Amino acid sequence: MKIAVVGSGAIGGYLGTKLALSGEDITFIARQESVSAINARGFRLILEDGSVQQSTTVRAVQDMAEAGPQDAVLLALKAHQVREVLPALRSLFGPETVVVPMINGVPWWYFHKLPGPYEGMQLGSVDPDGALAAHIEPERVIGSVVYPAAERVEPGVVRLIEGNRFPLGEPDGSRSPRIDALSRVMMKAGFKSPISRDIRAEIWIKLWGSLSFNPISALTHATLEDICRHPLSRELTASMMREAQAVAGKLGVDIKISIDQRIAGAEAVGAHKTSMLQDVEHGRVLEIEALVGSVVELGRITGTPTPAISAIYATTALLGKTLTDARGRLELQPLR
Repeated sequence: MKIAVVGSGAIGGYLGTKLALSGEDITFIARQESVSAINARGFRLILEDGSVQQSTTVRAVQDMAEAGPQDAVLLALKAHQVREVLPALRSLFGPETVVVPMINGVPWWYFHKLPGPYEGMQLGSVDPDGALAAHIEPERVIGSVVYPAAERVEPGVVRLIEGNRFPLGEPDGSRSPRIDALSRVMMKAGFKSPISRDIRAEIWIKLWGSLSFNPISALTHATLEDICRHPLSRELTASMMREAQAVAGKLGVDIKISIDQRIAGAEAVGAHKTSMLQDVEHGRVLEIEALVGSVVELGRITGTPTPAISAIYATTALLGKTLTDARGRLELQPLR
């Protein structure tokens, strides 16, 4: 399968390297620094046990037109970065090209083919002017959820922390030939990519943790285990999850695990810094809208109160603005 991976960071590098090693035709769309490194040395993946896998068959380009039409396009970007690749992204599209957003949070296509009164609505928090929906036809989209954790070490080098699960799902819950083909390709590469009949339920399970742990960690500089073990932050997390569960229920999603189970799973990860905390420490733009603002918006749409989520959203959004305006970063430093 001819696959373009848009983004050569942690998740993009992990996906592209494993897919290339399994025999797929992989092209990374990346910035020039990464393009030079990948084309010179290939892509190197450091596994959990320290062993290394390297693909020298991958190629990388900055100009999407050089890659041409693909069978599949994997968007391995942060939610706010997708807008940056429009409209050049369309040069990767052929008549049957599928687009798989490997993106955290509520996706812009959430209401596409969603049965019920909200079908076809637009989420202003993640697609305020409709540009994403205009440039990426919703009919191309196959949904996915990113469960693994990885980190970019340097251009062309990624370290896997844990996980290999990327469930896939058609927005209408069908089992189509195209999703069958993509699932087979992903599983051949060593990923757990089952076909979900309800990909939105999978999105909410991941989102449940992201909308709470990420902003709380960004505000407090605490790790997952610290948030879960401190009684006040644990209760705040549970309050946010209860509100999100009510919103999901109004949208027809029944989250099958309990709040205690979800928090225990995060606690078991240990002293891990969330991606949003890492972004705070490195002065990067925060994924606030897709992870938190979108749930506040869904609460308004469904008439569901979200006081705890809204308060954390307001303070995290201000933190993001402060960092951006100051072109700064925040990191705890020990007293000397």
